[in-house]
Amino acid sequence: MRPELEASRRKAEKLLPPLGQRIVKTSVAVFLCLLVYWLRGYRGQDMPTEAAITAIICMQPYVRDSRDYAVSRFTGTLIGVVWGLLFLLVFLCFPALGDRLFVVYALMALGTLASLYSAVLIRKPDTSGLAAIVFLCVVISFPDIEDPLRQTLDRFLGVLLGTSVAIGVNLFRLPRSRNRSQVFFVRTRDLAPDRFSQIPSAARYRLDYLLQDGAKICLISEHAPAFFMLQMNESALRVPLIVMGGAAIYDAGENRYLHAETLRPTDSRRVREHLNSLGMSYFIYTVHGEKTRIFHSGPMREQEQLIFKRMKRSPYRDYLEEGDYPDEEIVYLKLIGADWEVARWQSSMEDYLRSRHLRGVVRPEAGTVGISALYIYSGQASLKQAESRVMALLRQTDPGLKPVEVFLDQPYRTEHDAMHLLQRLERQYEPLRLPWRRENGHRT
Repeated sequence: MRPELEASRRKAEKLLPPLGQRIVKTSVAVFLCLLVYWLRGYRGQDMPTEAAITAIICMQPYVRDSRDYAVSRFTGTLIGVVWGLLFLLVFLCFPALGDRLFVVYALMALGTLASLYSAVLIRKPDTSGLAAIVFLCVVISFPDIEDPLRQTLDRFLGVLLGTSVAIGVNLFRLPRSRNRSQVFFVRTRDLAPDRFSQIPSAARYRLDYLLQDGAKICLISEHAPAFFMLQMNESALRVPLIVMGGAAIYDAGENRYLHAETLRPTDSRRVREHLNSLGMSYFIYTVHGEKTRIFHSGPMREQEQLIFKRMKRSPYRDYLEEGDYPDEEIVYLKLIGADWEVARWQSSMEDYLRSRHLRGVVRPEAGTVGISALYIYSGQASLKQAESRVMALLRQTDPGLKPVEVFLDQPYRTEHDAMHLLQRLERQYEPLRLPWRRENGHRT
C-alpha cells in the first residue's frame, strides 16, 4: 500500500474505527437468543433477558479452547443456580424471613459472595462473575416467585442458552484467505511497555496463533536478542529477527546471527579515543560468532551501576564480561547518564558522528526514571537496511514476498494497544474472502 493511502486509512480509522468481529458476533448472538424465546411465544415484558445478557458477557474476541471454555461457563452457571435454589428454599422453609426486605437483600448479597467465592474455591476464578450473575437472575424476582424449582430451571436454561449461543457464534468463522506472500514487520515496543516486560498474555496468544498458522512476522527490537527470551517464551519465530535497533539480524530458531552491521574499526577506534579523551565511560556491544558480548570501558558511573546490576540479575543477561575484543566485532557503543547529560552529549557529538558517517540514537532506560542512553551505530545500521536484508534472505526461497509494516501510531500505553495492532495485522493476513471481492483482477 502506498504511504499516502496508508496514512489516509489510519486517519479514517481514528475518526471511524472499523466494526470489530466481537461487536458483530455479540449482536448476532443476542438476536438468536431473542429469536428462540419469540418462537416459544414470549412477547414484550414477558420476554426473558437472561440468555441475551449471558451471551453478551460470554462473547469473547477469540475462543482459545472451545471445549474448556464451554465447560468453564457451564460450571459458573451451575454454581449460580445451586446457590440461587438454596436461597429460595431457605425462604420457602422459613417464610417469615421474607417479610423483612432488609434481610432478603442482605442474604442476596451473601449469596453473591458465596457464588463468587465458590468459583475461586474450585480454581475457576474466570467463572466467578457469571456465577454471581446467574445467582441474581434466579433470586432477583423474590418474593414474586411461586414455584422456586421452576424459576431456577428457567433461569438455568436461559443462561445455558445464552452461553451455548455465544460459543456457537464465536466458533463460526466467515471464509477467509491468507496472505502468504506478505512479510509483516512488527516492533516489540508496540507489544510490550519495555524490554523487561512480557508481552501481555492475550496479545502473546494472538501472536502465537498467527505464527503457528504460517504468518510471516518479523519482530523488530531495539535491544539484544536475549530480551526475546523474556518477552516471547516459546513463540514459533520462523522469520529472522531484527535486533539492536536494526544493526543485526538474528535467527532465533538456530540461535545465531545472520548479519551484524558493525562499526568500521577506524571509526570505532576514533570514537573511543574521543570518548576516552573526554573522560567518559561506556558499554561496548560486540557480536562474536553466535554470541553477544558486552564490555565496559572506564570507571562505572552510578547510573551505569543501576543498569548493570539489573541486567546481571536476569538469567538471560549473564553475558556481561571483561576482556579483549576485536575492533571489527563492535556493533555499537552505549553511553548511560541522566536525561540532561545524554541530551547534552548528543548535541555536542552530533557533528562529530555525522562527519564519520555514524548514527546517534537516544532512548530512555526501561525501569528507571530520569536515565537515558545514547547509542552510537554505524550509519549503515538502520531499520530500512535491516528490512531489506531480511526480505533478500526470504526471497531466496520465495521471490514474490512483499514487506508490510504494522506499527502503532502512538507510543504503547496499555495492552489494548498491542491487541489493536495484532487485530490490524490479522485483518491484513486473513482478509474476508467474499464472492464480489477482486484480487489481482480475479474474483476470490
